[in-house]
Amino acid sequence: MNKIIAILLIFVLCSCSTEPVKTTDLSIPPSVTTASTTRLHSRLHIGNADTASSPDEEDTLFPSIVRYLKQGIASWYGPEFHGKKTASGEIYDMYAMTAAHNTLPISSYARVTNLENQRSVIVRINDRGPFHGKRVMDLSYAAAKKLDLHQSGTGTVEIKAIAPEQALTQLQNTAKKQENKVYLQVGSFGDKKTALKLQQTIAAHHLPQPKILSSRRQGATLYKVQMGPVKSPESVHKLNTQLAKLGITATQFVTEADQKPITMIQ
Repeated sequence: MNKIIAILLIFVLCSCSTEPVKTTDLSIPPSVTTASTTRLHSRLHIGNADTASSPDEEDTLFPSIVRYLKQGIASWYGPEFHGKKTASGEIYDMYAMTAAHNTLPISSYARVTNLENQRSVIVRINDRGPFHGKRVMDLSYAAAKKLDLHQSGTGTVEIKAIAPEQALTQLQNTAKKQENKVYLQVGSFGDKKTALKLQQTIAAHHLPQPKILSSRRQGATLYKVQMGPVKSPESVHKLNTQLAKLGITATQFVTEADQKPITMIQ
């Protein structure tokens, strides 16, 4: 009997193991020293209305998220992954205000502060990582630059998770000072036809027709589908609820200042 139990235990443990998939090595400009040389992606299936979080689930989720506060070493990733898919399924844009984290929910927001100069940015978690040593976050190039971490490659930061409403309020306050506006980005694609299809889908359901903007950097062209400008947390919550019924859940806030240079298509 003891031998049977031991065999069953070994079978269960083996069946629970998984092997992560590695992607290509990260190349960084000579002026920057990076911490992470290998990136792993855990792909998530998004865009399914059946998997969209209900308002009740969000109310339960966010109070626990916003208690997250941690300090540690952050790094950044950029050129080698620009234009490729993130763990959320969306296209990575090294010039967008995003970050990779191991445990914070994808599409949640965090305020990241460089503890050496007290500069802060708001980022959206859309990827998994870092996978090097004890680092706590991989920032996009744009976020690292605003924190003045892009030259050194790494730095000590504080990460504070915040609710989407807090992120929107802080972004609107900053945008107002810079005479900019905040928009809701509902998709980012490497293919123009996909962006046009999303635009048409949203318009067909009697919602405000999104605009499509394109940007070409590091040899990759991204087509961004955006709505707005956003007026209030209440209005964007209502819009997100309507979009979720269409299976569109990976939305994010973007400001005009973060998108230059960019070209309007429609």
